[in-house]
Amino acid sequence: MQTIGFIGLGTMGGNMAARYLAAGYTVYGEARDRTGAQWLIDQGLRWVDTPRELADAVDVVMTSLPNDEVVESVATGPDGLVAGLTERKVWADLSTISPQTSRELAERVRQEGHGATMLDTPVSGSVPQVQTGTLTIMVGGDQDAYQRVEPVLRVLGTPEYVGGNGHGLVLKLAINISLAVQMLAFSEGLLLAERDGIDPHRAAEIMTESAIGSPMLKARVPLVLDKPNETWFDIELMHKDIRLVRQAGAELTTPLPTAAVADEILTRADQLGYGHRDIAAVHEVLAKLSADSTAQA
Repeated sequence: MQTIGFIGLGTMGGNMAARYLAAGYTVYGEARDRTGAQWLIDQGLRWVDTPRELADAVDVVMTSLPNDEVVESVATGPDGLVAGLTERKVWADLSTISPQTSRELAERVRQEGHGATMLDTPVSGSVPQVQTGTLTIMVGGDQDAYQRVEPVLRVLGTPEYVGGNGHGLVLKLAINISLAVQMLAFSEGLLLAERDGIDPHRAAEIMTESAIGSPMLKARVPLVLDKPNETWFDIELMHKDIRLVRQAGAELTTPLPTAAVADEILTRADQLGYGHRDIAAVHEVLAKLSADSTAQA
């Protein structure tokens, strides 16, 4: 059984590491805050102090990090993970970052990783899907390296190989356009029903039983109606992904009009202080914007 190393032990990464521990894997971990990872250490996680130490100790490095800058920071430098890579080791990056940044890092691994390989392996799904092993994982990069780590990825869900480096990320961004727009459209419809006096719980129930009831909406509706204590996927991260979508669209000369609308609403949400709320709070943001507009009129 291959040894696993996790860099980034936040909400998603921590739950992923816990799943590997429960499956019997030897798991090493590194993050900025050891205190936040204590619950995993108590379950058998082997803590190391630098990304390089982690990469040196394991067969498969997995990173679950918030943005390009953080991924680059753990990859590079004398204590970075690239410095600890050796032949046949695989770095599977589960983060959602710019496809171009990922391709540049993959090339750096090819040049400096002594025979190691980097795959982009972003995931679709949130904490419940991590815990049940039902994530969809888009994989871009060397196909032979993918075959070696495919059983490892299956612990988290269903891996789908889609092409060369960066292709997994482009497909993940394509999916996230729909996530953002579905959440926005559902929130608009629910607000419309509420304003006409329809009970929002009843409206939401019927809406999700109708043709628009996607798995994402069905999972998120309870969070719309009853504000959660826990955030599965916050507005700030979704906004980051939509900005990446628009950047990719510009590079590929592809018009993305609904992504532009989502970007505008998410910008307003950030300005109103909703950045660290779950994306289900888009409904509340629209209600506030509507109230403000009415008051100004």
